[in-house]
Amino acid sequence: MAQKILVIEDEPTLARLLSYNLSQEGYDTKVIDHGGDGLQEALQQSYDLLILDIMLPGLSGFEVLAKLRQKGNRTPVIILTARNAEDEVVQGLKHGADDYITKPFGVAELLARVAAVLRRTQSDETASDIAKSNEKVIQAGELRIYPEKYEVVLNGESIPLRPKEFEVLLYLVQRPGVVVTRDDLMNIVWGFDYIGGQRTVDVHVSSLRKKLEMNQQSVQIDSIRGVGYKLIATTIKK
Repeated sequence: MAQKILVIEDEPTLARLLSYNLSQEGYDTKVIDHGGDGLQEALQQSYDLLILDIMLPGLSGFEVLAKLRQKGNRTPVIILTARNAEDEVVQGLKHGADDYITKPFGVAELLARVAAVLRRTQSDETASDIAKSNEKVIQAGELRIYPEKYEVVLNGESIPLRPKEFEVLLYLVQRPGVVVTRDDLMNIVWGFDYIGGQRTVDVHVSSLRKKLEMNQQSVQIDSIRGVGYKLIATTIKK
């Protein structure tokens, strides 16, 4: 069965380009040109991947993405950003995007990024590396992690994390006090074939750190300049 891709793009020429080339590659592709309609479609139907423009009528791409993640929808998302718009990339990643493509882009890059994201999300090996645990709860200081449910509780309160933030945290907490390089996090969480740069890791760790370190000291993520990160906890149990 062909993998299903939903394209939410309101610019007719680009929408036709995306639909044609994805269909030629063998994907079952649907195009919607309105942010609100695209959100409803993504919530009501099952898709393997979403390609999401930022500037949309109804709801912006950021709003669509945020609402999807708030409702627990973890369908991988590639955002389409303008050239030299680093703020769009950063904001998109913070909202839970899995990758991005900068316009204008070539067909080869588009298909390569689509294939890479789909491979990562379907890789049993990567999923087991991230979420595999023989115990139902992992504890670090006042932090409790439930790998099978993608839930995190800190000081008795639930901490909402985006999927990639959770996976970064799980990898770090399983190696307390050990320096984990950016390359390690990139390869384990995003996959060896991820095309984006290490900035993606830094953005996710920065957001994760803010959520964890607010009003508590038992769990912290330290930056090791030029190398990576390590998790410091007063106690650690598995």
